[in-house]
Amino acid sequence: MLPAAEAEAKILDLVPPPTEVEQVSLDDCLGRVLAKAIPSPLDFPHWDNSAMDGYAVRYEDVQEATAERPKLLTLTETIPAGRSPTLPVGPGQAARILTGSMLPAGADTIVIQEVTQRQGDSVLVLETPEPQQFVRHRGSFCRAGEALMAPGLSIGGPELAVLASAQCLQVPVFPQPRVAILSTGDELVMPDAPLQPGQIVDSNQYALAALVRQAGRIPLPLGIVPDQPQALRAAIQSALAQADVIVSSGGVSVGDYDYVDEILAELGATLHIRSVAVKPGKPLTVATFPAERGTAPLYFGLPGNPVSALVTFWRFVAPALRKRSGLANSWGPTFVPATTRDALKAGGQRETYLWGKLETTTQGYEFTLAGGGHNSGNLINLAGTNAMAVVPVGTKLIAAGATVSVMVVGS
Repeated sequence: MLPAAEAEAKILDLVPPPTEVEQVSLDDCLGRVLAKAIPSPLDFPHWDNSAMDGYAVRYEDVQEATAERPKLLTLTETIPAGRSPTLPVGPGQAARILTGSMLPAGADTIVIQEVTQRQGDSVLVLETPEPQQFVRHRGSFCRAGEALMAPGLSIGGPELAVLASAQCLQVPVFPQPRVAILSTGDELVMPDAPLQPGQIVDSNQYALAALVRQAGRIPLPLGIVPDQPQALRAAIQSALAQADVIVSSGGVSVGDYDYVDEILAELGATLHIRSVAVKPGKPLTVATFPAERGTAPLYFGLPGNPVSALVTFWRFVAPALRKRSGLANSWGPTFVPATTRDALKAGGQRETYLWGKLETTTQGYEFTLAGGGHNSGNLINLAGTNAMAVVPVGTKLIAAGATVSVMVVGS
C-alpha cells in the first residue's frame, strides 16, 4: 500500500497537461481555464484620472495651504466622469473633478473636497496634500502589450471583469476534460427500479457525476456494468473512445467478481497503483493506456462502498482533474489546521479520514465530527459535511480540543 502523499504525487506525475486550445465567448468562459496569456491592448488606467471627488490642482499652488492660511484657486471647469477636460489648469487655477474623471493638462494632484471650501467660482484649499495625491497614472496598473493574465488561471468573477475591461470577446481556454463514470456490480440497480432483496441503489454514479460537474468538468455517466468480464471490457473500451479520464467504482478489491485490474491489463493498460494506505478507501487502481488505445490516458478504479468512493475521489481523483484541466498550480486538496470538538479515533495502520463540519470561529477553524457510525458503507451521515479530519498513520486517538489537519471537501 502506498502512503497517501506518495500516491498523490505519483498520480500527478502521470497526468499529462492539456495541449489543445479552444476559443469561447466572454459570456461562456466562467469556470474555464485560461490557455494562453492575454496581452493588454490598452494602458490601464487608459489615462491619468482621479481616485476621489475633489479638485485637480498644481501641487506647487497648494503646497503651503493650511486652515489658517488657505490657498484660493479659480475654477476653470467641472469634469464629469466620461468627459474629456476642455481647459488646462494654469497657475492659481483648479478644476472640479469627480472620481474616475480625466486629469486635465497642467494638474498633477487631487485635493479631496472634504478639505476645501467652495466660494462661487473659486475654491479655498484648507490643507496641503501629498504630491501626486489621488492621481491614478496612465499605465500604472498595466501597460499595453503586457500580460493581463497568465495561462493556467481559472476564470472567475474578477478574471471576467479584467477580460471585459480589455474588450477580450473571445477567450482562449483549455477544453474541459470529459470524465466517463462506470459503476460495476450485479447488485446495483438504478434509483427508479424496484429494490429486490440483496440489491443496492447505485448512488456512486450520481455522486461522482455531481462532483465532476461541480469541478467544471464534463461527466459522462455510462451506467451500471454487471460483474461479467465481457461486459466490463466493452464498457471500458466504449469509455476509452469518448473520454479523457475514466472513473469506475467497485470491482477493484480481491473478491471473486472483481475483474477491473484483470481487464485493464488485457487492454494493454499499465497499472501504477493497486492500493493506498487510507481508510476508508484502501483499494484504488490507477492505470494509464498507450496512446493508440484511445484518448483516455488515465483510469481510476475506486472502491464500491459509497464513502470510500467519495473519499478517494476527493483525495486522489480531484487533484488529477485539476491538473488535467490545465490549472497552473494548487492541484491538491486544501488542508487547514483546526481544533476538534470531538475525540477522533482510528486503528493507526492507515491514514484515516473522519467526516464532519468545518466552521470558522473567532479563534480559527473548528471541526465537529458527524454523528453516527463512521464506516465506508454509511452514506447517510456524510450529508451536510464539508471536511474530513485526518488521523495520521500510527495515531489511534486525537483528544477533543487538540489541533488536527482537516481536508476541505464538498466541491
